[in-house]
Amino acid sequence: MSRVLIIEDEKNLSRFVELELQHEGYETEVCSDGRVGLRQALGEKWDAIMLDLMLPELNGLEICRRVRQVKDTPIIMMTARDSVIDRVSGLDHGADDYIVKPFAIEELLARLRAVLRRSSYKNLNHGPGHVIKYRDLTVEKDNRVVRRGDSIIELTGREFELLVTFLENLNIVLSRDYLIRKIWESSGNTVNETNVVDVYIRYLRNKIDRPNELSYIQTVRGAGYLMKSQDTID
Repeated sequence: MSRVLIIEDEKNLSRFVELELQHEGYETEVCSDGRVGLRQALGEKWDAIMLDLMLPELNGLEICRRVRQVKDTPIIMMTARDSVIDRVSGLDHGADDYIVKPFAIEELLARLRAVLRRSSYKNLNHGPGHVIKYRDLTVEKDNRVVRRGDSIIELTGREFELLVTFLENLNIVLSRDYLIRKIWESSGNTVNETNVVDVYIRYLRNKIDRPNELSYIQTVRGAGYLMKSQDTID
């Protein structure tokens, strides 16, 4: 059963969409507040998100941007704004589709089926469980599992997100400011000191590095941190 998060502050509309989706066999949850919706979007696994543009506390574009920094969950924007610039802005912020209010429920359901098909196809191409292999580590993104050989390495949520971020940006120096935006601020947390990154890098190294071997994560003095692809390791 596909899970769909509906972030919409028009109660009559959100209830109507929720009932129609449930009738079609989807599992749903509704949020009417932007910040609460962002926490739900980031905190749980969803197959799709239906997102209003104008929301209290945090608007849909900002929610979309923050979700897209850490997740590839399909997002359909629902809004009364129908200008070309509004549609382009929504898509540029990471939305997969855009539907203008008022809409026919049949069209919304069709668009939902389409983004779910595309997502399913993309996931198949990534292989089972979005597995990333690097040196002697195996990372299962969907299951949030890290292994060295047959042994599981226990990581906290932040440590896991850090590791995946480096693995997805091999040979790119990642600054402390970038890592804070990507991992902390995208989930609604405020960080005043960049040394929190140094602390978590140390935690992560203590768990994944082997004694007397090259660290997985290199320090680039004055710039940030780097994980090199295997073919560039000296």
